[in-house]
Amino acid sequence: MTEQDGRSREAARWFDDEAGPVVRPYAMTRGRTRTAAEGRLDLIAQVIAESRAERAAEDRTLSPEHVEIVERCREAPLSVAELAAELDLPVGVVRVLIGDLLDADLVRVSRPVPPAELPDEQVLREVIDGLRAL
Repeated sequence: MTEQDGRSREAARWFDDEAGPVVRPYAMTRGRTRTAAEGRLDLIAQVIAESRAERAAEDRTLSPEHVEIVERCREAPLSVAELAAELDLPVGVVRVLIGDLLDADLVRVSRPVPPAELPDEQVLREVIDGLRAL
């Protein structure tokens, strides 16, 4: 086997005919698998772009994936799971990328109120009826 054959096999390993060049997920996150905001980034957490994120595309420190997350969340808040699906990236990678954006104050995260913490509908009706009786 020649040196040229070895290089072409190595290149073929990093290229998928249908998808194009393949970038390993750890390359996008610089080898990181966790973020400081890990506890706030469950699958249903809503990611919302901050107003200062309008110029995210001009920020040379952000990767294309970071910019894509900000752009999608500017249109409408999206959950972590939705972002992972739309970007076709593993959830762990998306969590790390969102953590970077949180650190840069380009996005914020809102967690939906669990149904168990919502007030009972019957209690709310009784309060409304009581207020109407006043």
